Amino acid sequence: MGFNVFSGTLDEIQWDRVPVIVNTINAYSYVVTKKDSLFRKALMTSDVLVPDGFPVVIAARIRGDRRMRKIAGADILFYLLEMLEKQNGTCFFLGSEQETLRLIEERLRKEYPSVKAGFFSPPFREEFSETEIREMIGRINSFKPDVLFVGMTAPKQEKWVLANKPAIHPCIICSIGAAFDYFAGTLPRPSRFWIKIGMEWFVRLVKEPGRLWRRYLVHSPVFFFDLFRCLVLGKRLVKKPGKE
Repeated sequence: MGFNVFSGTLDEIQWDRVPVIVNTINAYSYVVTKKDSLFRKALMTSDVLVPDGFPVVIAARIRGDRRMRKIAGADILFYLLEMLEKQNGTCFFLGSEQETLRLIEERLRKEYPSVKAGFFSPPFREEFSETEIREMIGRINSFKPDVLFVGMTAPKQEKWVLANKPAIHPCIICSIGAAFDYFAGTLPRPSRFWIKIGMEWFVRLVKEPGRLWRRYLVHSPVFFFDLFRCLVLGKRLVKKPGKE
């Protein structure tokens, strides 16, 4: 039942071995995978699965991994943009609303002028038609990005990448959800203080209680119950790092 969660820094990832599929896992996504086998497969088959939540980090430390640190989708976004800026690279943003993408483009021009970016806001619905999927893939492949950022919220974004990655131009593909809104400024990210002490979730809950209460007050306890059960039975909830 364990996931192969990355333990290390972003500098240690072999970004040049494309295609590289990067996903994140937290207590919420772990619990969702218990009932969503396709989402579970998407996370299990990631090239890099990073711990985007302190419960996952705590689980790893209890199992003896002291190196693991929380890596949020926003951390991945900023890291790769810095890398692309140095390389005069390209990226493509797939997801979110048109206004959010406009704000992202505006910020990129100011802070990452050497990065060439493409954008596409797909229709907002649970499932896309074959025609819509072909258009999305066509726009990505025409642009041929070095990095594809997908922001359609979990588990939709991860499952979309799993289903369509064979048809996508070989590149780094990162499903990073709310990072689009953080970068655009439409959803302010908690300060470094809250992030450092592991309470980023609390600030987000206060700001969006209607949307996030179940995620933090229901799913997190389920995660820790499973962790306790695994410890008692001697099973792994989070595996040691290593590419499958």
